[in-house]
Amino acid sequence: MSVNVQARRRHQGPVWEEPPGPAAKAGKGIVLVLVVAVILVPLYSIVLTSFSNQAAINEAGGLVTVPKGLTLEAYRQIFTNQLVTHSLLVSLVITVVGTVLSMVVSVLCAYGLSRRGSFAHRSILMFLVVTMFFSGGLIPSFLVVTALGGYGQYWTMILPLAVSVFNILVLRAFFSSTAPELIDAARIDGAGEWRTLWSVVMPTSRPVLAVITLFYAVGYWNSFFNALLYLPDNGKWPLQMILYTYTLQGSAMPGTGTTGTGQYAGHQQIAHLSLQMAVVTLTLIPIVLAYPFVQRHFTKGMLTGAIKG
Repeated sequence: MSVNVQARRRHQGPVWEEPPGPAAKAGKGIVLVLVVAVILVPLYSIVLTSFSNQAAINEAGGLVTVPKGLTLEAYRQIFTNQLVTHSLLVSLVITVVGTVLSMVVSVLCAYGLSRRGSFAHRSILMFLVVTMFFSGGLIPSFLVVTALGGYGQYWTMILPLAVSVFNILVLRAFFSSTAPELIDAARIDGAGEWRTLWSVVMPTSRPVLAVITLFYAVGYWNSFFNALLYLPDNGKWPLQMILYTYTLQGSAMPGTGTTGTGQYAGHQQIAHLSLQMAVVTLTLIPIVLAYPFVQRHFTKGMLTGAIKG
């Protein structure tokens, strides 16, 4: 009997390769449900609070979890507030322009560093790696930007953040793994470096390009520290700076007139917390809407490539 059991185990393979049993499947399901709940419940509470009036917030003692006293007045005030609408436009422009610029610079730099015959590629690579561990610091950076006339200018939200050495190294590693057969075939067909990059390397690197694009876009969308340093005029602030100033610090938002006790608009009372959560919701919407499309592109890009070398 023991011989048959051992033979059956050898036939089935190691224990960790066996399909999970009902208990293991149930345990995985419970863990996944808990993880999703930890993520979605705070988001649900934030969104629901943004639609709640002062009475519902007072009854809940803070963030609302049960729908009651729903109103759109917070969003009406936000979208009629020129400061918020302008900051939303600023954030969108900074994110789009900054992401495009960063991807162009990063792709070109990574491709050059991935070609072993390129000029001084090893020295440039070592120089970039050193910058990951040593930097001039905040004060020298501020002095350089202000000396270049950047104080109070929009480009300070883009150029100081335009290059990420980590992202370049990730792109370089992926470009270096491109099948040599594809590169050689392109060279035989007469393709130069630009054509090889555009028609061969980038199509076979769609997964990493999608990931790095998302990294850059989220970084630009969430950036506020450079605005805190270089943009003293609140009329030029991005949306995240509005969120930092009027939500985290609790300052009253210009044009709303709300206080900690709220404000009456018609027959409904608008809570300051409701306005804060409405701004938080606005900052989440673009990333939440964009991520599913990018995630689908990740999966599609994983299947791209004629030769796996």
